[in-house]
Amino acid sequence: MNINRRRFALIAGSLFTAAPSYAEDAGLSEPVHRVANAASLEATPAYEHPLDRALEMARTGLLSCQQNVDDYTAMLVKRERINGELGEHEFMNVKVRNRKVRNGQIVQPLSVYISFLKPSSVKGREVIYVEGKNNGNLIAHEGGFKGKFLPTVTIPPTGMLAMRGQRYPMTEIGVENLIEKLIERGQNARRQPDVQCEFRKNARVKDRTCTVLQVTSPTKVEGLDFHQAQVFIDDANNLPIRYIAYDWPSRPGAPLEVIEEYNYLDLKTNVGLTDKDFDPYNADYAFHSK
Repeated sequence: MNINRRRFALIAGSLFTAAPSYAEDAGLSEPVHRVANAASLEATPAYEHPLDRALEMARTGLLSCQQNVDDYTAMLVKRERINGELGEHEFMNVKVRNRKVRNGQIVQPLSVYISFLKPSSVKGREVIYVEGKNNGNLIAHEGGFKGKFLPTVTIPPTGMLAMRGQRYPMTEIGVENLIEKLIERGQNARRQPDVQCEFRKNARVKDRTCTVLQVTSPTKVEGLDFHQAQVFIDDANNLPIRYIAYDWPSRPGAPLEVIEEYNYLDLKTNVGLTDKDFDPYNADYAFHSK
């Protein structure tokens, strides 16, 4: 895979200070993130660089995902800074089938279905993307009042409409793409002599117990995307379910500002998704008039 295409990320409030909590509304319980009994892990064998252990874990996780995870569902909660302004959290149900390659041939294309839940500005929006289908385009329609008058459209994933309010195109979504991006960013950070790396255990993302990797790059240099990043790895399935990245402080002692936040909540793997789940004519979807 072309790692340069995989620019999907995830981010939120500080791990070691007050964690974000969200009120319940519209029957949707928003996530509560916290660290419980966060303590340094037991001493591990020495590595040449502080990030070597993290990169080893990421490569092992990527191989496991490629070999063992065919598909999954989750609630994706994301927040991104666009043109210097941090947007509000967006909640969406996602279905993903991972790309599978055998003998150099794609036998299962990356397939994505997204149903937006909130905020109200995006509620009801649905998007489908299937690699190699629809001339590489995605299929989308708006929800709510706008959805009653605007037709379903087929648009390029990197076009102006698809990228409005987004840091990355839909083609780069997913846990597997996230792992690849973590490896890429870890390799870039490893080149810096003052990079710091810390592991902590017993973190909680909703009902999941996680090991947390925190990487801090004190010096702002070209090629580094963040001052500090935190990755929450689900202990049960060894997959990252939360990624948080912060920009360098504007002045010494200033609070860190979120660049981007992505959370895969209630992640369920190998649920048996079929072509119907990525078909805009699925009767459960609203792409076309009934």
